[in-house]
Amino acid sequence: MADSQNALFPGKQFISTVLEALETKTQMTGSIAHRYLMRAAMAGMIVAVFYIVNYAIIGIFDGLTVGETSMAGLGRVLGALCFGPALVFIYYTRSELLTSNMMVVVVGAYYRRSSWWRGLRVLGLCLFGNFLGGLVFAILYRFSSLVQGPTGEMAVHSVEVKLGYLSSASGVGDLFVRAILCNFMINLAMLLIYNGYIHEDWSKIFSMIVAVFVFAFLGLEHSVANTVLFSVVGLTHGIDVPLALANVGVALLGNFVGGGLLIGAYYAYANDDTRFLRRKEMKGAAQASGPADRP
Repeated sequence: MADSQNALFPGKQFISTVLEALETKTQMTGSIAHRYLMRAAMAGMIVAVFYIVNYAIIGIFDGLTVGETSMAGLGRVLGALCFGPALVFIYYTRSELLTSNMMVVVVGAYYRRSSWWRGLRVLGLCLFGNFLGGLVFAILYRFSSLVQGPTGEMAVHSVEVKLGYLSSASGVGDLFVRAILCNFMINLAMLLIYNGYIHEDWSKIFSMIVAVFVFAFLGLEHSVANTVLFSVVGLTHGIDVPLALANVGVALLGNFVGGGLLIGAYYAYANDDTRFLRRKEMKGAAQASGPADRP
């Protein structure tokens, strides 16, 4: 009986793991919110380090040629691959990343394990902590030469592209879709990790690297990564702050759809067995009472 039910709802382990994680996050944002902010800040710091590595690699290969062939494409591939471990470091340091928490909060709200107010508190503090961590490293970069030369040129070019989406309605739509796909990939990796079918660390690591590689290589839009990048470029090269805030706002909405709804709400509903069990109990009760009612 249990095996049959597990076959029909194979994601129960995923739901259970997510709800346990939500309980911890909810407690931390209440009684020890400063420690939760520290964990969120560490995620921002990790993103700040790996994002600059990505642009450094792209910048190096952008100026290389083999014969008449530019190595810029290879640089994009290698840069995206080297950015991939960022999610691995965040996961294994138990840091708090806003985009994966979107999925956690929605699952908790669906199963009524947390109010929307508490969920928003988790997300709000996480975003603030991610921003603070990125800002710390942006300040450090400001007093170094790490974001100069080809690295800085690639970072500035990326910012120009990201802010350029806001120049038209179709561009905003493009930004929104890229943000949806970005967090869909990030939380798809977390789904693989939380569902209980992957036990080996290397399999988990591979899943996370592939997910981040897809988002970085395709130029998808990650609200936290953008916040960190805008902070770094803003302090080192200057930036249009209103446009940057608008980009983050659209990216946040898209990320919520991609991770919160397309993964969180989708799998919360797909693995909700309450109606199934209720119908089964009603059917069993009807079958049990049937013979007794016959004349």
